[in-house]
Amino acid sequence: MTIAPTQAPAKGVQLVRSWRNYVVYVGFVVVFLYFAATQGASFLNGTTLVNIVTQATPITIMAVGTVFVLSLGEIDLSIGSTVALSALTAAVALQATGMWWVAALTGLAVGAAVGLVNGLFVTLVRLPSFLVTLATMGLVAGLAQQITNLQSVPVTDPTFGWIFGGGAILGIPIFIWWSIVAAVIGWHVLRQRRFGAHVLAIGNNASAARVSGIKVTRVRIAVFVLSGATAAIAGLLYAGRLAGATYSLGTTDLMSVLAAVIVGGTALTGGRASMIGAVVGSLFMSMINYGLLLAGLTVAQQDIVRGVIILIAVSLSLRGKKGI
Repeated sequence: MTIAPTQAPAKGVQLVRSWRNYVVYVGFVVVFLYFAATQGASFLNGTTLVNIVTQATPITIMAVGTVFVLSLGEIDLSIGSTVALSALTAAVALQATGMWWVAALTGLAVGAAVGLVNGLFVTLVRLPSFLVTLATMGLVAGLAQQITNLQSVPVTDPTFGWIFGGGAILGIPIFIWWSIVAAVIGWHVLRQRRFGAHVLAIGNNASAARVSGIKVTRVRIAVFVLSGATAAIAGLLYAGRLAGATYSLGTTDLMSVLAAVIVGGTALTGGRASMIGAVVGSLFMSMINYGLLLAGLTVAQQDIVRGVIILIAVSLSLRGKKGI
């Protein structure tokens, strides 16, 4: 019996797949030019452009962690709630101790603990990450509301405020430096370190990765801890910039983070990731939010636009995995 050779994808199919890798960059340029043409000087000025980058910073940092989660073929729905809980616990710790570094470590530990719980339930109890993180999203949100009885907590420490909010280095706002550091570290770990290679291998085929000697359970837990930690850093940044923390922080961030990561080229089904694409995607979402705000659209209308973007991005991601 003669076995027909496997045919290579047609050139047209290869071209479409190749273009999918650059959708976020093309979209960024097109949307930028659109707002520049329609909004004029109110959009094309230094203050607006800096605001777009600084407002994207918490999303960028969470996107770094979410790239690793989606690369595994998992999802973390609890990051928005973790933002609020980490910010509130940091603010309470700051009031109790007066030491900014204790507050920062407390908030970071809370975020990592949430990620650890998620990772343990996904790996040891073997529950789907969607269900686990959906449950912890509600649990963590309830804790955030309970911890201060729905009251906001002020953050007045000048050092904490400088590091996580209003500081500047070499004339560049500290938020932009946070974005740069997060993007560089995230890219390095994903593309240059063994851990990143293991994450992608598990996302492609967990069974094959396990046979090859990769500690699949350990890597999965570590990725969820990383996701919780990046959400905690985002919470610290919100608390520093707003000079306070409240239970409502991060409530709308999940949609923006997922949109940024998926539009940026990371596959929902795992095994394919783009850290730079996720960073550009976070700037893309921030630019859209800012541009729509300048155009006079309501918050509800902005949510509609974000939902459409996610729908299109998910469609491209899934079709890219299965073929045209």
